[in-house]
Amino acid sequence: MDLSRYQDPRTIQQALACRRVAIVGMSSNELRASNYVGFYLARHGYEVIPVNPRETEILGRTCFPSLSEIPGPVDVVDVFRDPAAVPAIAREAVAIRARYLWLQFGVISHDGIAIAEAGGMTVIADKCIKIEHARYRGRMHWLGFNRGTVSARREPT
Repeated sequence: MDLSRYQDPRTIQQALACRRVAIVGMSSNELRASNYVGFYLARHGYEVIPVNPRETEILGRTCFPSLSEIPGPVDVVDVFRDPAAVPAIAREAVAIRARYLWLQFGVISHDGIAIAEAGGMTVIADKCIKIEHARYRGRMHWLGFNRGTVSARREPT
C-alpha cells in the first residue's frame, strides 16, 4: 500500500487546525515520545486527552482507559500503539465519531486504515503530529522548512 495517499500536506494542515486530540498509548514516562508529543501539543494550545488503561493521570490531565470513555467529541485520535492494536482503535474511533485517525511513525495497519475510512474518517499515516505541527505552524515554519522536503543538500550556486 502506498502511504503517500495518507500524507497529503493539505489534509495534515486541516487536522492540525483541530484542537481536541486523544493520544492513544500516551505514557507518563517523560522519556517516551508519546509523553513529549502530548506535552508539546498542550504547550501549543491543544486540548490533549491521554488514553491508556494503565494510567490515571498524565501531564496533570485525566487519563482515560479507552476512547469510548472520553466525554465530548474528539477531533483527532493520535495512535502510539503496536500496529496490531490499530484495527480495534480504529473501530472505537469510528464509534465516537472522531474526524481523523493519525498513525504515528511505524504504526501502520492496513486493516485499521480501511476500518477508519469505511467509517468516514480521514487517515494520516506514518507521520508525527508534533513534527508536522512544527513544520506548518511552529518554528520550522518560521525557518522555511515547510517547503515539503527537508534535506541536507545545499542549493547549487
